[in-house]
Amino acid sequence: MSRDETTSAPREFLPHDHAHCVADALSAAEAVCRAAGARMTPVRRRTLEILLEGHRPMGAYDVLARLDSDGFGSKPPVAYRALGFLVDHGLAHRIERLNAFVACPHPDGTGHAPAFLICRNCRTVAEVPAALGTLPEGFRVEKTTVEVEGLCAACVEAAA
Repeated sequence: MSRDETTSAPREFLPHDHAHCVADALSAAEAVCRAAGARMTPVRRRTLEILLEGHRPMGAYDVLARLDSDGFGSKPPVAYRALGFLVDHGLAHRIERLNAFVACPHPDGTGHAPAFLICRNCRTVAEVPAALGTLPEGFRVEKTTVEVEGLCAACVEAAA
């Protein structure tokens, strides 16, 4: 039995086939864009690829520096527009606490409302379902932000 099958820890905190993780997210992102009639431009795709390189949040200026080094320009609107598109289409999330962005590991275009587990040591971010409980009849959730900061199991073990 693999480690993934013996624990309920999110994949982001476990060793996993990251290339497969990235390929799945890019494929799903392309499908979300097609279904929405939106265009995945080269700068938007590269921005998503940059966010997908790790399960760590990145600030807009860090993304901009990478885009600039890849020849997409050095003006802040380049990054902010691409990040805005990704967030608007559910392909990335803004981590309010860190003023940073993280790629959605399983975008499906439904506008899901996840919670985020943030390891304060290694800065890995894992997306988990948010449990809001029972809401009043007729209330439509438009945005939730649940961010939990702590230590992932690997960082706890390393500190022991």
